[in-house]
Amino acid sequence: MSSNSRSPSAALDTVALPFDTDALRKGLRRFFDQPVNDPRAPNVRRVGGYKFGVYAFYDYDDEPIYVGQTREKLSSRISRHLTNQRTDAVAMSVLDPFEVYAVAIWPLPEFENRTAGDAQVRAHLDALEGAVFKQLMKESKFHAVLNEKVPLPGKTVKIPKSIKGAIISDEVKELRGHPDVRLARRAYTISRLAQVISERDVQPGLRRTLLVQAQRLEWLAKVRYKPFEAQALADDKTATGEEG
Repeated sequence: MSSNSRSPSAALDTVALPFDTDALRKGLRRFFDQPVNDPRAPNVRRVGGYKFGVYAFYDYDDEPIYVGQTREKLSSRISRHLTNQRTDAVAMSVLDPFEVYAVAIWPLPEFENRTAGDAQVRAHLDALEGAVFKQLMKESKFHAVLNEKVPLPGKTVKIPKSIKGAIISDEVKELRGHPDVRLARRAYTISRLAQVISERDVQPGLRRTLLVQAQRLEWLAKVRYKPFEAQALADDKTATGEEG
């Protein structure tokens, strides 16, 4: 055997993460490591370092798909969704991390020195989450977001400027962004969500999420069919003897 040849099982010995998983983690780090210089929060040096804020996820069509808030740290909370996947939204198949292409955050640096249990902070966060949710509902082509629970409207707050960026590289986009791959993945997510609903006594909000996912699947299927529609119609005419 040549000294340059490798055992067929050599790849099984690797400790490296799969390419797209590793690329996602690197993309998140790039997003979180963006430097900030905010006099209201002088101890925060990076975007991911903000303790309080609202965040949103967007899919490959720049469609908002999920809104949340955190009182721990933006980088920690978002990473739990997308890498550790230890959140109720992921566990219940409300959110599929595979679909997330970009992240936006609305940090609240003015509360950086407050505690997580501060009543004013909690009220402001709830109000901001509700305001962002309402804004993204208007921006959505479906006028819907996948959240199971709709954030309740609170006091009127001004929505601060967001920080938004893609966390998926061009190479991973080639793998995950193809419409056929997304259709298969979305159908799988719907199946899992429907199974969760069939096995539990769930709140109506989860059934609304299922409906929104079905609408998103139908829309993508229609868009994907368009390039093939003319040929399909021609094939139908041929099969039925209508041609000519």
